[in-house]
Amino acid sequence: MESREIWDLYSEERELTGRDHIRGEEIPQGYYHLVVHVWIRNRKGKYLISQRSADRPMLPLKWECVGGSALKGEDSLKAALRETKEEVGIDLSPDGGRMVCSMVGRVVNGVRFSDIVDVWLFEYDGAVDLDKATTKEVAQTGWLDREEIKELYDRGDLVYTLGYFFEIDDFGEQNERDGMDLL
Repeated sequence: MESREIWDLYSEERELTGRDHIRGEEIPQGYYHLVVHVWIRNRKGKYLISQRSADRPMLPLKWECVGGSALKGEDSLKAALRETKEEVGIDLSPDGGRMVCSMVGRVVNGVRFSDIVDVWLFEYDGAVDLDKATTKEVAQTGWLDREEIKELYDRGDLVYTLGYFFEIDDFGEQNERDGMDLL
């Protein structure tokens, strides 16, 4: 029997509602699920990005940062650490990162998402070994600077929902954008 992924549902104000949600079902209007995006930067100022495996049901072979949905009972940080281990095999230190922004009910290309996206930045200079990943979601990884990532985005090779990356100046200053709160 296939296990189902269960999520907590939140209000727009980030309050737990006590309702569970099964991945793949439509999220009821007025409810949100927690998603994490994890940007990993090395001391050279390059970011770890990963290419989705060819067998991924959505956006196969597109490049992205580490990320995914928080599971029932997980907070944002725990989800970020788990997703990083699952996708790229890295055990990040919980105190090695910081949440740089959070977006609720964002609209991308005219599509409204029923999610709360917490964007994390971790500093990391170790090796990446996909053999240590606990899933096969990632085909390959690379370290790219912001300009190289922008080239991927402009070509349509970066997951389209990551355009916010270019609106935050080095994850320290926010350019004007509706719906994004810099923490």
